[in-house]
Amino acid sequence: MEVVVKFAPSAFKHGGTEADIYHVLNNVEYDDVLDDDNEKHLVLGFDSKTNLLEILYNVIDEQTVRVFHAMKCTNTFRALLDR
Repeated sequence: MEVVVKFAPSAFKHGGTEADIYHVLNNVEYDDVLDDDNEKHLVLGFDSKTNLLEILYNVIDEQTVRVFHAMKCTNTFRALLDR
């Protein structure tokens, strides 16, 4: 089953594109729940230009996620890859 990705306008605030986000979502290096209360999920991965990005999304239902944040990975989240 393929997941449908919806985008909030804020997902593009830092200059990322849909193509960048899809590339990361298809090549995940890290994926975990960030905030149990709000069901925020964090994904780390590389875009097609090998930039490490952080992406935050919410699960809408079993088939749909909503990406609301995407940007170059901060040092805080980068450390998660070393675990």
